[in-house]
Amino acid sequence: MRVRRSTRRAAPLSGIRLLVLDVDGVLTDGRLYFGPEGELCKSFHVRDGHGIRQLLAAGVQVAVISGRQSPATRRRCEELGIAHVHEGVADKAAEFLRLSARLGVAPAECACIGDDVTDVALFARAGLAVAVADAHPGALAAAHRRTRGMGGAGAVREVCDWLLAARMRRRSAA
Repeated sequence: MRVRRSTRRAAPLSGIRLLVLDVDGVLTDGRLYFGPEGELCKSFHVRDGHGIRQLLAAGVQVAVISGRQSPATRRRCEELGIAHVHEGVADKAAEFLRLSARLGVAPAECACIGDDVTDVALFARAGLAVAVADAHPGALAAAHRRTRGMGGAGAVREVCDWLLAARMRRRSAA
């Protein structure tokens, strides 16, 4: 699959009102642990969770849109206070547009973090598309920015820090 580098300008970090996260490969390292009765566990990074909490406290909404369903994901999102959790989604871009409309947030005011070609259509609609450092080359090519951290190892915290720093700069300039 050939994906062309995004030619759209990225939205300014200070204008982001909604952060949309993929789960496997973004909030986790992408590995799935299965036992005889199905998925056993997922590993989430505590620093990513702290960044999400800080972002929520600063007034930026956070949502999860994932192709898979997982009790571990639901539990972690509940623990972090993420109210918008959409799992088992085949068309992430369509779900993103429905969510942004329901929340009254323009797609241009949204940042999305992904790791694979299943996130490329979502990237094309978001104001800021971010691929984690170890993302598939197709996702990297479609993203506006790339994290230094890998999925499940602080990449989400890195983006939260970008957004929080931009909000602080905007406040101090006002």
